[in-house]
Amino acid sequence: MIEFILAVSITALSPPSDVRATDAPNDGGGSIGVCWQLSPDDAMVTAYRIERAEWAKDFVDVGFVPRSTAVFVDTRAANRVNYSYRIIALQDTLRSASGSTGYVCSYGQWFHTKRVNVIIGVVVFGFLILWFVYHARRGKNLFIRRIAGLDAVEEAVGRATEMGKPILYVPGLGSIGDVATIASLNILGEVARKTAKYETTLLVPNRDAIVFTVAQAMVKEAYTREGRPDAYRAENVFFITDSQFAYAAAVDGLMVREKPATNFFLGMFWAESLILAETGATTGAIQIAGTDSVYQLPFFITACDYTLIGEELYAASAYLSREATLLGSLKAQDYGKIIIITLIIVGSAFMLVGAIGGLGFFKEIYHFFSVS
Repeated sequence: MIEFILAVSITALSPPSDVRATDAPNDGGGSIGVCWQLSPDDAMVTAYRIERAEWAKDFVDVGFVPRSTAVFVDTRAANRVNYSYRIIALQDTLRSASGSTGYVCSYGQWFHTKRVNVIIGVVVFGFLILWFVYHARRGKNLFIRRIAGLDAVEEAVGRATEMGKPILYVPGLGSIGDVATIASLNILGEVARKTAKYETTLLVPNRDAIVFTVAQAMVKEAYTREGRPDAYRAENVFFITDSQFAYAAAVDGLMVREKPATNFFLGMFWAESLILAETGATTGAIQIAGTDSVYQLPFFITACDYTLIGEELYAASAYLSREATLLGSLKAQDYGKIIIITLIIVGSAFMLVGAIGGLGFFKEIYHFFSVS
């Protein structure tokens, strides 16, 4: 009797059942999820083979999963192509095929249903930008806290003018792809307008070739906007080298020879930050620095008169120009941060209450507020 049962179990393998295939949700297409009921003989199954067939074509292998696994995601499906699936239970030389599914196709979704919080954030933030830009253009005074380093720009340019000495502006050693470099170039435009107004020489040494081209264009535009295109000197905005310490040595030599009255170090900096700032300090120049690198800020704070810390660098162009679009965007960012911080605090409180009281409702609220 025992031998008969073993013979039946070895020669017969029950197939998986209830095979279903659906398009994977919330993606850009190219994925179909397949699930099924395990074979009643799952303990004897070695693996499950997933087969796929296009319309009017034979089935082909698309993957394997180990036993006791009842789900598979086909990530090689083409969009808008009909597929049918079946599952094969394998055990040594034995195989048992399930019935095939109906035809299903994959397609991309326009909206990720689990990212409702993101679309709400985009709408709210967009509204804030439009609201504050609108009021700024109507002449409303938008408060921005005082930044000492930016207030000193006018004084620094005036001091250089009185002394008849040049101003040195170092836009950092980063590429045009760095946010700090872009912020520095915006500030350079405002500084150039002031030097054009007071007829002060502005020296801008560059390490990156693309930054050099953009800096030339911004300085030239600033002089033109001030009605002084004749005062612009292309040779004062120049490229030195893309070697980090060779650039630092060249700028140090420039400071020692020209002895500028004011030095600006704004942008991305690395190990050369203290070399530049310390040399500038020995020449007696007023030094205004700024970077978003937390590793270089201590050196600038120590060796410079004023230092823009982190986001103060990004706010500088709006602070100096008082241009309506920039001011409105800056205020919208501040209010957006307030909203995000508030939601994090509220969501954390709901999560804490849910953890203490076992209330799933509060946990759902927390996950909704969480920024993905």
